Amino acid sequence: MFSPTSVNVQHQNHWSSNSSTPIQSILLVEDDPDLNLQLTGLLKEQKYHVISMFSGDDGVNAFQQQSFDLVILDVNLPNLDGFEVLNVIRSQSQTPVVMLTAYGAEEYRIQGLKCGADDYITKPCNFTEVSLRIEAILRRTQLIKQTNSASHLSDRELLLDKQTHTVTLHHRLDMEPIRLTPIQFKLLWTLIENREEVLTKPFLYQSVLERQFSQYDRALDMHLSRVRKRLIAEGMSNDRIQTVHGKGYIFK
Repeated sequence: MFSPTSVNVQHQNHWSSNSSTPIQSILLVEDDPDLNLQLTGLLKEQKYHVISMFSGDDGVNAFQQQSFDLVILDVNLPNLDGFEVLNVIRSQSQTPVVMLTAYGAEEYRIQGLKCGADDYITKPCNFTEVSLRIEAILRRTQLIKQTNSASHLSDRELLLDKQTHTVTLHHRLDMEPIRLTPIQFKLLWTLIENREEVLTKPFLYQSVLERQFSQYDRALDMHLSRVRKRLIAEGMSNDRIQTVHGKGYIFK
């Protein structure tokens, strides 16, 4: 088991032995010893650098000492629960976070997405699904981080900055920009890029979440609800993002 004091590598970079490409680093916080060991082994087989923690406060300490590309976070943790850890992470960083929730615990999944989680995985875990979800989120995050000529997008009162994942309202330039998670930002960017066009849920699942649409999966709805509420609270007109029942969403 790793102790907080053993993770003294805040500025350390991990590099693959046969290339100059940094190895992506994952923080796993799971108190079940067997599942923690299994997931750690799986991730290391996939060539990720993994730091494993077994409690919420140890997870927070590790996160504050080192930079991670992804956090996998159980909901039910000793000392600090997963939602408390997520709140600490979101107060400091937009690092992607995947929540581990028990089968059938829909209220936990909804709460996690509301608090800024990027995705969730249901326990007992399907390790193939875990690998694919992690790969998709890391790929999506890296693509968003890449700088290119289209680093800004503006539409009426909104100005999006792709490099910082922030949204500024033109009439509130003196205020702090609104910081979104990578998935929330990509969802808003996609809607604005396709303004006045109804984007179906299957399309958005593929282009934003990078997985197949399921009528029982509410992740997209929760991400969009979170974005809409935050922007409206900051002064965006409440009719800009509209739900087209039975089809999807449209940005006006």
